[in-house]
Amino acid sequence: MEAGRILAERLKPLVANQNVIVLALPRGGVPVGFEVAQALHADLDVFLVRKLGVPGHEELAMGAIASGGVRVLNHDVVEQLRISPAVIERVMEREKLEIARRERLYREGRHALPVRNRTAILVDDGLATGASMLAASRALRTQQPERILVAVPVAASEVCEEFREHADQIVCAETPEPFYAVGTWYQDFSQTTDDEVRDLLDRAAREHVG
Repeated sequence: MEAGRILAERLKPLVANQNVIVLALPRGGVPVGFEVAQALHADLDVFLVRKLGVPGHEELAMGAIASGGVRVLNHDVVEQLRISPAVIERVMEREKLEIARRERLYREGRHALPVRNRTAILVDDGLATGASMLAASRALRTQQPERILVAVPVAASEVCEEFREHADQIVCAETPEPFYAVGTWYQDFSQTTDDEVRDLLDRAAREHVG
């Protein structure tokens, strides 16, 4: 929550008087995105992305998929580990089902909020490899927002720089060196639960007055 408030202060001058929607990547991005949306008096919704973990080493990303079926592969990992197209397809199908499950779970019957011709801010709790955020930004582009901002409290500096090619603007509040991992830079990096995600989305829907 503190990270979200810090990030919001960086974003305020960039999106003043614009039609803004904050799209948070579950689960960890939702508490951050909630604070950003509150501070900017903006709509809040989730944008579903799933890492494609290497079988047997799921923490290692061979890519990511996002709502709408957009896929991004980490070709270095795929080639180095000689991962076959059939394995990639099998993992992708499983993660597609998880995206659909979370869409139902988090929105509880609400439709996805409209994005077209709006300033869309994609928010997560941090950027390490950037695979999930890259899949999200490519998928979001197909929905024709006016601008895409990628905003995170903490990121690896080289990944932050790379995103200048994939978004209209990138805001990384902190880019510590050496980076290690996103969780290194949080005092509390306990996992956000599905119930917390739903509660924050419900609060945002009730409280937002535009």
